Amino acid sequence: MQHRLVWPLVTLAILLIVNAAFNPGFLRIEWREGHLYGSLIDISNRAAPLILVSLGMTLVIATRGIDISMGAVVAISAAVAAWAIGGNVDGTARFGLPLAIVAALGVALVCGVWNGVLVAGVGMQPIIATLILMVAGRGIAQLITDGQILTVYHKPFFFLGGGYLLGLPFSVFVVAAVFALLYLAATRSALGLFIQSVGINPTAARVAGVQAKRLVLGAYAVCGLCAGMAGLLISSNIKSADANNAGQLLELDAILAVTLGGTLLTGGRFSLVGSVIGALIIQTLTYAIYSLGVPPEINLVVKAVVVFAVMLLQSAEFRSALRVLAVRPAGGLQ
Repeated sequence: MQHRLVWPLVTLAILLIVNAAFNPGFLRIEWREGHLYGSLIDISNRAAPLILVSLGMTLVIATRGIDISMGAVVAISAAVAAWAIGGNVDGTARFGLPLAIVAALGVALVCGVWNGVLVAGVGMQPIIATLILMVAGRGIAQLITDGQILTVYHKPFFFLGGGYLLGLPFSVFVVAAVFALLYLAATRSALGLFIQSVGINPTAARVAGVQAKRLVLGAYAVCGLCAGMAGLLISSNIKSADANNAGQLLELDAILAVTLGGTLLTGGRFSLVGSVIGALIIQTLTYAIYSLGVPPEINLVVKAVVVFAVMLLQSAEFRSALRVLAVRPAGGLQ
């Protein structure tokens, strides 16, 4: 019970049980139209963009940073991809799908590097540095789309966020590939140790020879790239690019997912696996709220209350205080 992933897993299990109790077919998975179909498959597919953003956010938070511009980067990436493909009703692409994907990811990478330069190079506070792009990013996306919702008719593009491979959503394979690369880099090399050292004590890390600024810059670059991939999945799923709403508040959900997964906001200790679990918790909770018929006007309140309760349960100090309160009456009787 002392493992940091226990409570996130318990929370996810409870949410799954609640969903199954109120929806008898929740756990049912069947083969339909050439692929697996069911609520669990749908949750996995819908959670893919959030998982990608959460993985990038994990690295940034581990270096004592924060990135509140990821939603804007999602919008920029989606806008670039939709513009590059074009809105031709006949389904033809302006520049071709591969070039559109490269352009979208390239712009997202530039956004991440921009944040990293401001934080690691200029020395700005992370929340201020990323606030600049958070504000400007929506405007950039609107300039790209000319203030309109760009509709995409290119069918191969739809495969990214809505297609299936080996019976599973293609987005799941994208997430698995990104997670595998980051996990191997963090656990099978010294990179994870260097990130933790920078997050715990940047000054000591620099004295020990760790290239702290390069690590911070790299973390923000990867974060931007993950947001770019999330933007591709989202725009592919909805077959359009909406500069105003794409990725709206996604960075806040990512921060919640990372903290639910056990990563410390003060930097240092981080868990990529925990961030994936945290993102699944948020998506499963969202599914439960809508499936249980909770009115839309209070669903954010319900979501906040549940997350608040989970964070309290993850706090060792809070659990110790509860144990003291539980034991005190017995001591008084003696």
